[in-house]
Amino acid sequence: MENENIDLKGYKEKVLTEMKGTVTLDKDLVFVARTQKGYEIDFDARLEWGCAPTESLLLSAAGCMAIDVVSFLRKMKAEISEFKIDVSGQRNPTPPQYFTAIEMMIHISGKDITQKRIERAIALSQEKYCSVYHSLRKDIKVSVKYNITNE
Repeated sequence: MENENIDLKGYKEKVLTEMKGTVTLDKDLVFVARTQKGYEIDFDARLEWGCAPTESLLLSAAGCMAIDVVSFLRKMKAEISEFKIDVSGQRNPTPPQYFTAIEMMIHISGKDITQKRIERAIALSQEKYCSVYHSLRKDIKVSVKYNITNE
């Protein structure tokens, strides 16, 4: 991996050490979750009016990885024109139906995006910075692949 000096000043310095929110019954088995800043997510057991909590967990893992990877690559002077993560998760078939594996595929386009740089950014996220990843079960298998399109 490239031995790049990555300055993290300003990145993840303002972490809330205590987070709060509410989950309120709306109707039937639909709940409105609100963060302390007022952002909302609808949870729905029947998946008619909102997402399942496990869907939001899967997307949160990908979102955390996305924020880390893009931030690190920008600090490495890469120019990113497009970024997307396709994410899938396999779950235990019986309760508790936790995730047993998560696979992420990063699609990235831009300039100065090298294999070494993206592998370094992914490693930094997984090994140290992704709070969601480090909040998951230790026996979960997480696979991250990537496809780079340099312009």
